[in-house]
Amino acid sequence: MKNLIRICLVIILIFLLGFTLNAQEQQPYAKLEKNKNIQAKGLIHKLNKTGDTLILQSDKKINYLYSINKDYGRDFDFYIDTTYYRLPLNKLSKGKHVLVAVQSPKRIVFVVKILRDIPKELHKNAISEEVVSTEPTKVALTGNN
Repeated sequence: MKNLIRICLVIILIFLLGFTLNAQEQQPYAKLEKNKNIQAKGLIHKLNKTGDTLILQSDKKINYLYSINKDYGRDFDFYIDTTYYRLPLNKLSKGKHVLVAVQSPKRIVFVVKILRDIPKELHKNAISEEVVSTEPTKVALTGNN
């Protein structure tokens, strides 16, 4: 009887250990805290399916994108001047990053939290190691549901 209890405990522990290891593997690379302000609805900001790239879309031009650090300095400052932009998040360090997208005269603030390091090999399909921008595209805006 004692052996049966020990075997059951070992099986339960192995199951729980396997479950926690599997849960750690599926943790996303980054988390996006969107700006929910009604005036920011013109800027679609989201992460791609793998969570390693920030995608910005708008019907109006996005002039600049910059990040503010805890010392109120800028970590990066990009001149975009397009309606569609992709920022590879492997350029950012682990931690919280406050990003500001400028659509003159508006400034739309949102937060990207890098939860774990993003491997460089995920971006082999990128055009270069620098930040990638693409041609403007037409964006259809829908209401928030």
